[in-house]
Amino acid sequence: MALLITIIVLALIFDFINGFHDAANSIATIVSTKVLTPFRAVLWAAAFNFVAFFIAKFIIGEFGIANTVSKAVIEDYITLPVIFSGIVAAIMWNLATWWLGIPSSSSHTLIGGFAGAAIMSAIINSGYSTLGFESIKADVIIKIASFIILAPLIGMVFSSILTILILFICRRANPHKANLWFKRLQLVSSGLFSIGHGLNDSQKVMGIIAAALYAAYNQNGLDMGIHDIKEIPDWVAFACFTMISLGTMSGGWKIVKTMGSRITKVTPLEGVAAETAGAMTLYLTEILKIPVSTTHTITGSIIGVGAVKRLSAVRWGVTKNLLVAWILTIPVSAALAAAIYFVFGGLMY
Repeated sequence: MALLITIIVLALIFDFINGFHDAANSIATIVSTKVLTPFRAVLWAAAFNFVAFFIAKFIIGEFGIANTVSKAVIEDYITLPVIFSGIVAAIMWNLATWWLGIPSSSSHTLIGGFAGAAIMSAIINSGYSTLGFESIKADVIIKIASFIILAPLIGMVFSSILTILILFICRRANPHKANLWFKRLQLVSSGLFSIGHGLNDSQKVMGIIAAALYAAYNQNGLDMGIHDIKEIPDWVAFACFTMISLGTMSGGWKIVKTMGSRITKVTPLEGVAAETAGAMTLYLTEILKIPVSTTHTITGSIIGVGAVKRLSAVRWGVTKNLLVAWILTIPVSAALAAAIYFVFGGLMY
């Protein structure tokens, strides 16, 4: 029971960290274009993060991404020590990248940690006679990992098209009046993106908590109201959406600087295009039930609007460093979780 409670608390802490780690995704452009002050911007984003709960619960009617996350590992290998090791590794990577100001993926670090711990569990339980890959659903993880590249590409294509369309439609508009209108529209576009952030990122933690409750029932006989890994109690959903909203309110200013100005300078018009394209990408992946990185999505969208101006407007050196961090996230998180399980796993049974 104590380990289960610890996992739930750590998962909610991870959700909170995810909120302030990814706050920059929703607010970087409205802060860099001075539409809102940083404090007002995080309040704005946090409010729409929470609105996402009601959309998922009462309009969409399901938490599809949460189910996808919980299916990344074969059910027989979903144990409380595996989940504990994965969450601890994910928290470590998230804090490290936040400290360094690198907008990495909270989604992929969670998936990597979960998978890495399960692989090490399988290796140890087999007496070191296998590589442990039978413990994970490779097709699910490959599909999730592929969106490390696909999500920013989709965001980049959407934002480039939107920017070109907006420039064409507004080609005869008064620049000063147009700028004022786009500053107002940025409030709408950032709100739409924050809803996408809430829909996508909160559900990942929901999937992990659901897996923990299922493991507690299936293997430890603890009945916490979930008898199937697809069942997610309302209190889990409510707690996860609340924590990510509170985390967003705490901000993430180092990453705001990277997202808002270091990749490319963003105008209000470009901010609207980037945020709208990012939101469209997140809504598309919500339909497909694929957990993606909001960080990757908005970064690709920002690159897209910068590239429309001119390719040299994008600071490709910064972009290359971000790409390296994204690619490393899953394997590094998996290795961290495997090491944690190797050292502490036996003590938790």
